[in-house]
Amino acid sequence: MSYFAPNIPANKHCFFDRLGGISQGLYASRNTAFASQDNKQNIISNLTLSAQQFGLDYDNIALLHEGISNQAVFISNPTIYQTDADGMVTNKAGILLSLYTADCCPVLFYDKTNQVIGAAHAGWRGALSGILENTLDLMLQHGAQKSSLTAALGPCLQAKSFECRQDMYLQFINHNQAFASFFTPKSDNEHFQFDIEGFIISRLKNYGLTNISASHIDTYSNVDYFSYRRNCHQNLIHTPKTIRHSYQP
Repeated sequence: MSYFAPNIPANKHCFFDRLGGISQGLYASRNTAFASQDNKQNIISNLTLSAQQFGLDYDNIALLHEGISNQAVFISNPTIYQTDADGMVTNKAGILLSLYTADCCPVLFYDKTNQVIGAAHAGWRGALSGILENTLDLMLQHGAQKSSLTAALGPCLQAKSFECRQDMYLQFINHNQAFASFFTPKSDNEHFQFDIEGFIISRLKNYGLTNISASHIDTYSNVDYFSYRRNCHQNLIHTPKTIRHSYQP
């Protein structure tokens, strides 16, 4: 089922699961990925259903053209797929900051006192290169205070399902030897299990945040959620993705 973080008001956010939409087949049912081969009108309808949970509409949604960058942007007006970035921030009422993921970790930031919100699409590359810190920096520039910030990690690939090769491991330890603690080597010493959730929490704590929650929901093993890796292992293509969170000041 959809997940609500315990440290953000339930009426301000939602990490949506794949259920409750209108798409069919591989895309059943709350697919929100315009890059997929799903019918575009189905995707618009799924996004509209998500917005309606907050009493708003499709035109209130801000949805990025996501990649693997560390770029964060301030959102003054809601637009869909018009901005290349992986983090966004606003202090404007009536805007739904929305991300779509299918194994990467969605992270929400909330400053109730100063009414500033942020959202970051944190795959391993983005998390390593600073998407979390850049999103938080932008929040502070627009009135947030570190002492008031809350962070919530949504469903993502958990360590038990996140196998990687040595090349990824080397990228991390070349950046910081201490990052080795987030990798558990397998018997061949060429493959590892990576704890992306633990890595993100560590980065947030290093930034100075203390109010942090994590879902511990594995998108690979929990079929209520879309999973790119599960689709690959099942020889499926055109992985659908769903809005995992959407909220407003």
